Amino acid sequence: MRVDIVSKEYPPEIYGGAGVHAAELVKALRERLDVRVRAFGAPRDEEGTTSYRVPAELADANGAVQTLGTDLEIVTDIAGADVVHSHTWYANFAGHLASLLHGIPHIVTAHSLEPLRPWKAEQLGGGYAVSSFIEKTAYEGAAAVVAVSGGMREDILRSYPALDPARVRVIYNGIDVEAWHPVEDPALLAEHGIDPTRPSVVFVGRITRQKGLPYLLRAARLLPPEVQLVLCAGAPDTPEILAEVEGLVRDLQETREGVVWIDRMLPRHELCAILTAATTFVCPSIYEPLGIVNLEAMACGAAVVGTATGGIPEVVADGVTGRLVPIEQVQDGTGTPVDPERYVADLARVLTEIVADPARAAEYGRAGRERAAQEFSWGRIAEQTEALYREVLAR
Repeated sequence: MRVDIVSKEYPPEIYGGAGVHAAELVKALRERLDVRVRAFGAPRDEEGTTSYRVPAELADANGAVQTLGTDLEIVTDIAGADVVHSHTWYANFAGHLASLLHGIPHIVTAHSLEPLRPWKAEQLGGGYAVSSFIEKTAYEGAAAVVAVSGGMREDILRSYPALDPARVRVIYNGIDVEAWHPVEDPALLAEHGIDPTRPSVVFVGRITRQKGLPYLLRAARLLPPEVQLVLCAGAPDTPEILAEVEGLVRDLQETREGVVWIDRMLPRHELCAILTAATTFVCPSIYEPLGIVNLEAMACGAAVVGTATGGIPEVVADGVTGRLVPIEQVQDGTGTPVDPERYVADLARVLTEIVADPARAAEYGRAGRERAAQEFSWGRIAEQTEALYREVLAR
């Protein structure tokens, strides 16, 4: 069986969880199947992988139009595949057209949903209407839609009620616990200004509305003074949210010590060391289909504090591998807390409880690594994905 996987993100051009998922899934599937990768971006030297740039004629076009142009470059090359599998709306158009043109089933993996990210209009302008149209069309035409969590499946069916629920399957994101593992490196921590003798709360993620960083920065005002806040945060969606985060960080740094902001993508070794040293990792997302970053933290032996939303409760076992922070959200697609101050206070309360009991936090971390290894292996995910391919081909 030949499967063509289409993804905007693929090594070395990865900036989010969808790219990590695509890369790891391809690696695991190639042990079982003939897998060809169609990726956006610069040329790659990986066998079986072809890269596609934005057509020169669209260099000045809206970003969404550039994406569609790249998709059109990909479609013809998918001829000969038995299945096409696309990741994110950027690749969905190529998958959908290839399905129609070549008469093959199209599988979509949902890493996020445009109707639940209305703030993307700030970033894409009219392109958000285009991305929303592409996603809806691809999902409704797909042979199967993969949800990376049960919570995500519910969101998909709510957002696209025309979908047959039988076509929406849950196959979790995964983690490579050999690659992500505890790393003790005090010298590296010192280089980043992190004191391993003090409790620390660590955040890793893009600066985007869905990651909830402004809520964390407000909650940090309420943490005990000895607690360090380590932010591995970059790639802002818009100048506006970057300015908001910069202002909140500046205010924090004026009132407390130990606020460390690393605004670049770190190599895995450095991230592992920072996560290993954390008293707790925090995921304050207001929208999170699953959250690979939580699995990465668990694999490094860190306790995880996460918002009780989306797929996070399916990863973080409350009271076993970490803690969940309650949230009541506005049902307008934004995920905004109904009472933001209450959510901020609850987040600060749970974080304070965790850092006040480092022995319990360490127990959570040990249990988290064990859970990541047992429940979220890429081998298991590849097996489930191959089974889905064979099922749609047999229809």
